[in-house]
Amino acid sequence: MNWFYFWLSVYLILIVVLTLRHVKHNNLESYLVNNRKTGTLLLVFTTLATFVGGGTSIGLMAMGYESGFAAVGIGIAYVIGFMILIRFAGKIRTYGATHKIYTFPHYLNHKFNSKQSDTFNHSFSTVVSGVNIFIFFFLLAAQFVGMASLLKFTFEIGYQSAAIISCIIVISYTALAGLSGVIITDMIQFIAIVLMIILIFIPGILIDTHNLQRLSELPTAMLNGTYYGWAFLIALPLFLAPSVMVRMDIWQRLLAAKSEKTAKRMSLYSGLGMLPFYIIFPLVGMAIRLTIGNDIDPKDVTYLFINQHTNSFLFGFAIIGLLSALMSSGDSFLNLISISVVNDLIKNPKKQPKEKQFHIRLATVAFGIIALIIALLFPKIVDLMVVGIGTIVIFVPTTIFALTHKNAVHYNKIALWSILSGFVVNLIFFVGGFIFTESLEPKSSFIPAFITAALVLFIGIQIKKKLA
Repeated sequence: MNWFYFWLSVYLILIVVLTLRHVKHNNLESYLVNNRKTGTLLLVFTTLATFVGGGTSIGLMAMGYESGFAAVGIGIAYVIGFMILIRFAGKIRTYGATHKIYTFPHYLNHKFNSKQSDTFNHSFSTVVSGVNIFIFFFLLAAQFVGMASLLKFTFEIGYQSAAIISCIIVISYTALAGLSGVIITDMIQFIAIVLMIILIFIPGILIDTHNLQRLSELPTAMLNGTYYGWAFLIALPLFLAPSVMVRMDIWQRLLAAKSEKTAKRMSLYSGLGMLPFYIIFPLVGMAIRLTIGNDIDPKDVTYLFINQHTNSFLFGFAIIGLLSALMSSGDSFLNLISISVVNDLIKNPKKQPKEKQFHIRLATVAFGIIALIIALLFPKIVDLMVVGIGTIVIFVPTTIFALTHKNAVHYNKIALWSILSGFVVNLIFFVGGFIFTESLEPKSSFIPAFITAALVLFIGIQIKKKLA
């Protein structure tokens, strides 16, 4: 019996059933924030499924193969970030329910809305939503790259064909199910990831590394986390940790929580539950480095490891499990992009809920295709992942200011320049890293971007206070 097709059939039947359920019964509130009635367990599962889902897991394995324990630093930074988020989680949830906020860009647009200038409001909304969409295009493209790398080997087809198939699967489900469907599938897909870790990844790591003893054979820079340089390692807890507070996927989960306590518990449990995954996945890449060598494509690490450590039954389960996890993250990111475009970027208060929902589904198809093009042109999953999660930090200074300052709207122009300047600096250093490969590390572009955004905001506020 071909177990791969057995598990594929089980998964497809499950997806069809869930899709039909949500197509029939969802409304706009359900589609966007699951009616703001989601419990703690579902929120934790959907959050972890997004943060340790297929694209992230495959990306971390590839990053572990390339750089060793530098990848673990991302996990540590995220744990710190979730602990910071606890302080604001309840406030975010309540503000969202009170003011009918559906996304993170929607919140910033609401907080910095100018009653005197519609032109400014449009400019601010365009910058905030546009930068967020740019970020999540990279993260979505990383999911397509991961799915394509698995399908390429499993079906023995070309990368391009595999990427197109991946895109069609994610677009179809996301367009029909919305957030309510995404949350349910996230729970199932997270369970699949946990089972794979217990049955395949941990035993395989221990075998390949001789109970971790062979790790000492790796280069020192891979073991101490400095492969990308000390600046990258030190900057992760300082600058990347607060980025948890400004991730659109996290905000959507907080806004979907049924109460303030639920939002806070989700932040605590998600943070604590995340770190083991960010240790185990890089170890998979390091194990492959020890057993196969350093001359393979990093994005193929996951398939090679699974192929070495499974029988036909577990192989089929693992491939389908990873594909489902990739879709788990992919549908979340695509859902966020589409909602942000229709709800925040192309605002039209006269739209009826059904009309808005239809336009979100159209945007899902369009932006899924654009992300596919990025995946085809730039199939480097580590770079896609790091650029996506790194660029988010430019929103941190402005968001903290908005959450802690009652009269944040008085500084809305400064907030706009903070975000815009951080984005431009990030883009310059990222592109420069590929041009001047010996002097700049593109994965560290978020460091000068964060510093620039923070300085522009701080200095601008001080100048405005003196002039007042």
